[in-house]
Amino acid sequence: MTNTLKPATLVAANGPRIYVACLAAYNGGRLHGAWIEADQGEEHIMEGVWAMLAASPESGAEEWAIHDYDGFEGASVSEYASFESVCELAGFISERGALGSIVYEHYGQNLDDARTAFDHYLGEYSSAADYVEQLHADIGTEIPQSLTYYVDWEKLARDMSLNGEIVTFETGFRTVHVFSAW
Repeated sequence: MTNTLKPATLVAANGPRIYVACLAAYNGGRLHGAWIEADQGEEHIMEGVWAMLAASPESGAEEWAIHDYDGFEGASVSEYASFESVCELAGFISERGALGSIVYEHYGQNLDDARTAFDHYLGEYSSAADYVEQLHADIGTEIPQSLTYYVDWEKLARDMSLNGEIVTFETGFRTVHVFSAW
């Protein structure tokens, strides 16, 4: 007997994927499902689901749910999320990585807002203070040498954040991503 599930279950270890379970088997006390690449489109997911259901130990299996997910860099996927929304999120995470996931969660799991935020991406810096210092250098703010030690870039960055001018996300040691607020 040929196993038709192999193409749907061969998934790169780091790509977004979902584990779709057969609910008939689950309700019968058995675990049956398949890992399916989530960034290959809805048709790919549906093909994997239909193949998984066809191989179910329960006859007439036709219902499924997402019971697990991997490779979404921390973004959460609902058990009954539409495959359209799963594919959109997987594509976004594939393109933006862990930072995309953090921004997505920050904006209340609103993918449109997360995408819009990247239109206002200002770059990666060692700290928000480094961004503010670079900003002032770029716009030509003249600070006399005798006063440079009195400028507190950290407080300026904090004020910009509190004023809603910038949004920052720390993704690692001395790795801060800065976005202009919109």
